[in-house]
Amino acid sequence: MTKAAEDVTRTEAWLVAARPHTLPASVAPVLVGTGLAVHEGVFAPDPALAALVGAMLLQVGANLANDYYDAVKGVDSEDSPGYTRVTQAGLLPPEHVKAAMAACFGLALLVGHYVVAVGGLPIMVVGLAGIVSGVAYGGGPYPLGSNGLGDLFVFVFFGVVAVVGTFYVQAASQAVAAVPVTVPPGTVTAEAVVASLAPAGIVTNVLVVNNVRDLEADRRAGKHTLAVYLGYRGSRAEYVANLALAYLLPIVLWQRFGFDLLVLLPLVTLPYAAVVTRTVLTRTDEDALNPALERTGKLLAAHSTLFALGTVLAA
Repeated sequence: MTKAAEDVTRTEAWLVAARPHTLPASVAPVLVGTGLAVHEGVFAPDPALAALVGAMLLQVGANLANDYYDAVKGVDSEDSPGYTRVTQAGLLPPEHVKAAMAACFGLALLVGHYVVAVGGLPIMVVGLAGIVSGVAYGGGPYPLGSNGLGDLFVFVFFGVVAVVGTFYVQAASQAVAAVPVTVPPGTVTAEAVVASLAPAGIVTNVLVVNNVRDLEADRRAGKHTLAVYLGYRGSRAEYVANLALAYLLPIVLWQRFGFDLLVLLPLVTLPYAAVVTRTVLTRTDEDALNPALERTGKLLAAHSTLFALGTVLAA
């Protein structure tokens, strides 16, 4: 263990491992889904809270899985850019990180019991798929994050599924008396799917910045993220495309789905998005991209909060 590792307390090490700065990735989509539920008159506080807690547990579990598997597979090293990896740095024993990962996913399953009682078989299938994918992101015989599929995983599960699932469990709690085995009518709407694409784009950009920062180190370690496949130019194009999606979708909801003008509230974050984008388009060093990573997370939080607020006020 290094001297720096010895100076870090156990509590601090667990905070580093949990990566609380990534929690907007789990909270933001739930806010959007809940705002839509209020807008459509199906808001239910208990399912909304369960969706939030479950999403946060999945996020922390995925963080721990990534930290553990990248260390034991030799992807991380002392020269890896970015934030400290607790397993690789010796801050926590690998078996403890793995146990904490299992505990997070286990608690998510406990929360899932209530969500399944409300949402039935459809939400159980989606929830189990999310847990399996969270582990498979860094582990298993074909790690998603190391084979160019990490961006798709984040877009689908921390974007589309999180928003639509949050809306679904609230709508389903009021749609039927019995536990549903199929998707009840009106619980998965076109509006929810379209709205989900906005936070999906920005949450994926959090990973894009992370992978652009780590591109050279990942390439040397044999970790083939999508950024390694696309290179700097392609990854930057992906970042801009995801942002364009996030800012176009509120306009689509306003123009094509009859939402109130208030749904355009997220557009006030455009200047901040432009500042962060300029950094991503021009820099490759961690001194610039670490702040850009945090700012993309803040952009996600601000955009999604305003999105949810606009739909709630329009209700």
